[in-house]
Amino acid sequence: MLNVQHISKRKMFRPILTDCTFSIEIGKIVGIIGENGSGKTTLLKILAGVLYPSKGHINLKQDRSFNISYSSDHDYFYNYFTIEQLIDFYQSQFDDFVQERAEAMLDFFDLDRKMKIKYLSKGQMARVKITVTLARNAPFLVLDEPLAGLDPLVKERITKGIIQFIDLERQSLIITTHELLEVENLLDEVIVLKNGQVIAQEQVEAIREQASIHEWLKEIY
Repeated sequence: MLNVQHISKRKMFRPILTDCTFSIEIGKIVGIIGENGSGKTTLLKILAGVLYPSKGHINLKQDRSFNISYSSDHDYFYNYFTIEQLIDFYQSQFDDFVQERAEAMLDFFDLDRKMKIKYLSKGQMARVKITVTLARNAPFLVLDEPLAGLDPLVKERITKGIIQFIDLERQSLIITTHELLEVENLLDEVIVLKNGQVIAQEQVEAIREQASIHEWLKEIY
């Protein structure tokens, strides 16, 4: 289980996150949702160990790089690599990287292994980021806005890939997205941020007994 205890983050004198507490069990797909500027990306960076909190702690015993496979919303690959070289690089850096799974995902996403990163379209780049993130056996897979700005067919392909290649017996997926309608059917839980604070954590099944996630979100906001 991932336990986040009273995490706060300030930038200069401005609070970005305030006293955020929640837990995520293995075997869940969890959406962290909220309006722009609510602190979603900052929270994921703290989970991944890219940023340190000003206060609070996360209960992971090992270095977070062993527990969390993180995909940023920004492009972060060496653009002179080919996709094939990128896969080899990840294999050399992470002991839990599964080459066979990465190869299967490249086939699933119809990606040319010889193509250089700098020539990839936005949709192709999104699929490559998903591939190298999900190819690891880390307990927690973290995706920041993986569907942003993509056309409907690419979004559909990515969501199918997420379902097919995550091992929910041993892993959980944490995802932030503005594309709530596209991922609503994937989610087991949602965590809602507003003004840097966690204002709700709820099971999706319980929400659907009363309304859609979108309607519920508008109501609690």
